[in-house]
Amino acid sequence: MTKTQHRFPCDNCGADLRFDPDSGNMLCDHCGATLEISGSGPWTGGSIREIDFQTAIADRLPSQEMEETRVSKCPNCAAEVEFDSGVHAAECPFCATPVVTDTGPNRHIKPKGLLPFSLDEKDARSAMTNWLGKLWFAPNGLQDYARKGRKMTGIYVPYWTFDADTKSSYRGEHGTVYYETRRVVRNGKSETVRVAKVRWRPASGRVARFFDDVLVLASHSLPKKYTDALEPWDLSELEPYHPEYLAGFRAEAYSVELDDGYDEARTYMDRIIMRDVKFDIGGDRQRVHNIETQISDVTFKHILLPVWLAAYKYRGKSYRFVVNGRTGAVQGERPWSGWKIAFAVILGLSVAAAIGYMVAMNQ
Repeated sequence: MTKTQHRFPCDNCGADLRFDPDSGNMLCDHCGATLEISGSGPWTGGSIREIDFQTAIADRLPSQEMEETRVSKCPNCAAEVEFDSGVHAAECPFCATPVVTDTGPNRHIKPKGLLPFSLDEKDARSAMTNWLGKLWFAPNGLQDYARKGRKMTGIYVPYWTFDADTKSSYRGEHGTVYYETRRVVRNGKSETVRVAKVRWRPASGRVARFFDDVLVLASHSLPKKYTDALEPWDLSELEPYHPEYLAGFRAEAYSVELDDGYDEARTYMDRIIMRDVKFDIGGDRQRVHNIETQISDVTFKHILLPVWLAAYKYRGKSYRFVVNGRTGAVQGERPWSGWKIAFAVILGLSVAAAIGYMVAMNQ
C-alpha cells in the first residue's frame, strides 16, 4: 500500500516543496527557496520511542499511535496503493499498471522513524544503469531504455524492528574428535589409515542475549530476496518520523501484520540462539537436544527505509529494479539477451575448435 506524496506549499510562491536528499532540507523547484525541517508537531524529539509488543497485540494502543488510510489493490501485482481523497486514478509504482481507486478505510500503526533519502533520482538511475552495464548478457535495448526512460520512483518501504531480552537453557552433547589407526587392504595391499571418531559427553547450560532492532520487511510488494540484498541499513542514523521527509516521495504502508512480523523475527532470534548454544557447548562437534527460551521486554517500532524503484515493460516482459536510497546498492530481475548468449556460445565453440585444430597440427 503506497501513500501519495505529502504536500507542503512554499511560503514564497505557493508551489509544492519537496525533500531534497542533497541538502537534507525542503526545496522549492519553482523559486529555489529552501526550508529546514522543523522539530515542531507531534513528532518532536530526538529519540525514537519503542512500543510495547503485548500492548499492540492486545489492540490497546492509544489513538495517537494509529492512522486510517484508503487503498486500492493493483490488479496485476496485488500491491495496495493508497491515494489522497481527491485522487481517483493513478499508476502502480511497482509494475506500472493503471490503478483505479476504491474507497475503504484501513487502520494502521503510524511509523516512528525513517532513514531519509541521501541519493537523488539522478544518482539512483546512474547506479542502476552502471549495474546493468556490468551484466554482459543484459539486452542493450533495456540498458538504453532504463538510462533514458521515465523517472524512477522514490518509495519509503515499511519495516518492523523488534527488541527482546532472551534467556535460554539447553541440553546437548559436547563432541571431541579423536583418531584410531587401522590396517586395511586396498588393491591387494595392506595399508595403515587414520579413522576419525567422536567422543561424546553430556552438556547443559544457559545463554543470554539482548536483541536490538531485528529488522523484518513489512511489505509483500517487492521480492524479499531483492530487499534483503539491499542491506545493510545503518539504523543508528534513523530520524524521528517527520512528514516533511516524505514530500516528493511515496511511502508504502505495511501489509505484513505485526504478529506475522514478530514470528519472522523470532525465527531469526532462534537461529542466533542456536549459534550461541553451540558456541557455549564448545568442542569439535555439538549436538543440541533441547532449548527452552524465556523472552521478555519485547518492543517494536514501525520504520520506513528509502528505496528508488524502476518498473519497465520491455518487449512484453516486466523488469523491476530497486536501489538503496542511502548506499546505491542495486538489485532486480536479471535480464538476458538471447543473441548475446548465442554469440558467446558460438565464440566458445570457435575457440575450442581452433585450440583442437592447433593441438592436432602439433601432434
